[in-house]
Amino acid sequence: MRNDQVILVDENNFPRGIMEKMEAHQKAELHRAFSIFIFNSKGELLLQKRALTKYHSGGLWTNTCCGHPQPELTLRESAQKRLKEEMGLDCILNYAFNFIYKAQLDKGLFEHELDHVFLGYCDGVPKPNPIEASHWKYQNVNLIQENSQSHPEQFTVWFKIILPKLLDFIHTKN
Repeated sequence: MRNDQVILVDENNFPRGIMEKMEAHQKAELHRAFSIFIFNSKGELLLQKRALTKYHSGGLWTNTCCGHPQPELTLRESAQKRLKEEMGLDCILNYAFNFIYKAQLDKGLFEHELDHVFLGYCDGVPKPNPIEASHWKYQNVNLIQENSQSHPEQFTVWFKIILPKLLDFIHTKN
């Protein structure tokens, strides 16, 4: 499978086939995805600002990294590979939870994903691929939450959906 294809799934994560990524986003087909959240030793979350040239949501702040798994790799292997390609980081990722969401994006596209969330810890300096991300910053999670509520237009739609789920997960584990 090439990186421009996604794995279609049902609500139970059972594979239904493969579809070209843009077609899946145009037709709002449910597909597998992952979202990565990297924290540093201060407990700050690494955010990236998507490159303006991205096929959707360009110029918006979002989680550390996200993508679509490749069938020849496990979800974790796909996530680790993408983190290295997109942000130049290599760290252990731990599976946290998954959920399904559907949202309208810009440019007539939709996200309809069964999203698998991974957490990692790293104090490394990101080296983002400029095709993927234009900026990055580590920031306090409470400040991120305040900013995403007071300036929602500056954040990706999926990040605003995941952030409360992530905070609930973290608070439940502590």
